[in-house]
Amino acid sequence: MRFGLKAGAALAAALTCLVMGPVRAEAAPDRTAIVNEVCAQGGQGLPQAADQLLTELPSATPDDVSWANRVVGAFSHRQLLCSADGHGYIANGAAGLDAATLVPAKLPDDAAAPFLSLRARIVLERMEAALALVSPVAPERKLAALDTLQQHNDSVPMALVTMAIAQSHDADVTRALRRFGVLQGLHAPDTAQRVAAIRDLSQDTTSDTLGQLRSLRDDPSYASDPSVAAALDAGIAHVQLWVRVGNVLALLYNGLSAGSILFMSAIGLAVIFGLMGVINLAQGELIMIGAYTAYCVQQVVRAVAPAYISLYPILAIPLVFLVTAAIGIIIEATVIRHLYRRPLMTLLATWGISLLLINLVRVGFGPQNLKFITPSYLTGGVSVVGDFFVTWNHLAAIIFAVLAFLGTLALLRLTSLGLFIRGVTQNRDMAGCIGVSARTIDMLAFGFGAGLAGLAGLAVAPIYNVNPSMGTDFIIDSFMVVVLGGVGSLVGTAIAAFGIGLVNVGIEPFYGAVAAKVIALLLIIAIIQWRPEGLIAIKGRR
Repeated sequence: MRFGLKAGAALAAALTCLVMGPVRAEAAPDRTAIVNEVCAQGGQGLPQAADQLLTELPSATPDDVSWANRVVGAFSHRQLLCSADGHGYIANGAAGLDAATLVPAKLPDDAAAPFLSLRARIVLERMEAALALVSPVAPERKLAALDTLQQHNDSVPMALVTMAIAQSHDADVTRALRRFGVLQGLHAPDTAQRVAAIRDLSQDTTSDTLGQLRSLRDDPSYASDPSVAAALDAGIAHVQLWVRVGNVLALLYNGLSAGSILFMSAIGLAVIFGLMGVINLAQGELIMIGAYTAYCVQQVVRAVAPAYISLYPILAIPLVFLVTAAIGIIIEATVIRHLYRRPLMTLLATWGISLLLINLVRVGFGPQNLKFITPSYLTGGVSVVGDFFVTWNHLAAIIFAVLAFLGTLALLRLTSLGLFIRGVTQNRDMAGCIGVSARTIDMLAFGFGAGLAGLAGLAVAPIYNVNPSMGTDFIIDSFMVVVLGGVGSLVGTAIAAFGIGLVNVGIEPFYGAVAAKVIALLLIIAIIQWRPEGLIAIKGRR
């Protein structure tokens, strides 16, 4: 026999009562009565029975939830069969199960599946979503169930939400359940529940929450109640304040992130150009070589020890520095050493070296962009306040830049090598008179600056497109940062890099990336006109 929509709705209502009952110790639900009521002719009295169960049934046990899932799944797949006498069965191959007890039972010849209309399918879909909240399923399934309930705008008793929160062991699911409970409270008929829900919703200080509160404030059904309207006004003011704070923090964070990339690309040039006075137009290509060296390390780790592929950025740090430093020493020993007193010839020579390096890499690796694996510890992030979201990859770039700055500053200020570098760059002849080998110091300083450029390539590899021409994107910005900060000043280079990063990030959302670069360039020109020696000038003997 075939039954209509009421039977399907009755089943869903009865099962909803089963899993959504008040949280108190009561006798187990009468499964036989529920199934018999569903299979009764028409199921006319089941909605009233469901209301009674909602007030009297205890919270569902795991076994009850498992049974309810089995019955709902059987109904959805037309495996729930009803006999002429109103008894329910679940088809299980050639045999069958008693729908109430789930024990094997012989299927009657007159057993047939109730009619499953489109509306009945919707009811069952909602029921499956409600059951998923209190079932031992994957977090993704619970989140999908919440989306289903929200799309259908279903009202779920708080007993179910409370039960699901108590059972949840996933932070994202718990957060989504709490927000779902708050949204349910917003539509509650009781004023106190609405006010409490508005206060709870206001704790989520994001722009989405702000828009939701404003839309509720414009709703006459909410604005007409003075208590609800006052709660909405207070919530809007609270969320709006923290959204603004989050926007300011996001601007500073993004500016620091952009500035850290600029600083990493310029720190090597600050040593080579700032301290040694060499105009190295191949500095961008040294950054490119660092990125390609990191790619080679990634490929080797993938082939030799794929289980440790996420560690390749850490493993690449010393190798990237050594490879680019060695290339820098070779460039200095073969070309730069003959041109220290001819800066224009140095410019032309390093430009030719940059073209040579670009074409060598293009021949060896091809012109296409390289694909880097982003480790899990560099993906995602954490929400702090408002819309301010700290991403791990940008935070890693900032920390890497800070460590590079402190390491370089310590080497130049606290070690004998740093003292010799500063002495040779200030007065080569006098340094030679006290036994300092200027030739050795020149090679080491140039190699150190080249190694820092290679580390910059490692830092930008997961963020930028890595190809043979990527160095040209950094060389101009690097020179601007070094000149603006003050030639030879690492502190000035850091201040200039982070300042330019903040200006670009602050202007770009309003006028675009090109206009932001133009405005930043105009500001740099204006500052150099005011302070030709840069932000921090190096004191020296005339």
